[in-house]
Amino acid sequence: MFSYILRRVVISIPVLIGISLVVFFLIKLQPGDPLVGMISPETTPEQKQEMLRQAGYLDPLWLQYLRWASRAVFGDFGYSLQSGAPVLTLIDERIVNTLLLAGSSLLITLLIALPAGIFLGLRRGSLPDIMASLFSFVAISIPVFFIAILLVKIFAINLRWFPVSGVSTLGTHDHGAAYLYDVARHLFLPAVTLAIGNIAIFSRYLRSDISHLINQNFIKALFAKGLKRRAVIYPHLLKNASKPLITVIGMEIPALLSATLLTEIIFNWPGIGRLSFDAIQSRDYPLLMGIVLFLAVITLVINIVADILYAVVDPRVRLTP
Repeated sequence: MFSYILRRVVISIPVLIGISLVVFFLIKLQPGDPLVGMISPETTPEQKQEMLRQAGYLDPLWLQYLRWASRAVFGDFGYSLQSGAPVLTLIDERIVNTLLLAGSSLLITLLIALPAGIFLGLRRGSLPDIMASLFSFVAISIPVFFIAILLVKIFAINLRWFPVSGVSTLGTHDHGAAYLYDVARHLFLPAVTLAIGNIAIFSRYLRSDISHLINQNFIKALFAKGLKRRAVIYPHLLKNASKPLITVIGMEIPALLSATLLTEIIFNWPGIGRLSFDAIQSRDYPLLMGIVLFLAVITLVINIVADILYAVVDPRVRLTP
């Protein structure tokens, strides 16, 4: 197992280097001057050139990349052009909110998609299966921003059950259970917005695997021995169906982190997505590069974890080169 994990880590290193190259050069080649809003209009062209030279913006791009990448290895992504704070500090302040949102959405997805996928897989072609298929196609087709607006209209404006923005209610000083309840109310709508599409995807994958496995000879043999359905589903059917599901979850988590960008903007959720949107608007390139590279590292770690879980479920994977 250790050699398998080591291989996956080694493979991820050139991938991360490639991502850093693409991120750096794409952002550096953007038109416009990121320092234009920071320099006084009374500054002469000669003074401006000297400031750019001291900041390293006039150095060759390959030298700027090596300088940035060598610092990034040790967690130093530079400083924000707008706030002057370290990029890693700004990310640390927001990443908890993004992980809370993404994690809550994934939890809601699994709590609904897993039992729904099992139920539908065992009843393929039934009326509930047909209705769930229609829901899945609709949920996957509707854009996230439209789902968010619809939920806000129904549950925040019409019914007034949930707040529409922020992490907690401004002006309150709740603690303990009261504070957690307030955060949960603010978290509900954005988490459900992200979960709806993933519920459709995960349940369809699991439904397809269950319906395929239920007709396999080894499952029929277990039923022929007189085992009850529960004794067959959980230790045997789900173990085999979990293999492709782990792969799907590993692919969908990075997409979930990307989808938080629009969701955080709509619900004014102070996370990484909102921070990156502000960085784009203000041309804060060091902050934007730090965010993208930080999310790339998280994505690679998630993929490695997914590979490890896959190897745990199916030991034959460890033998593949």
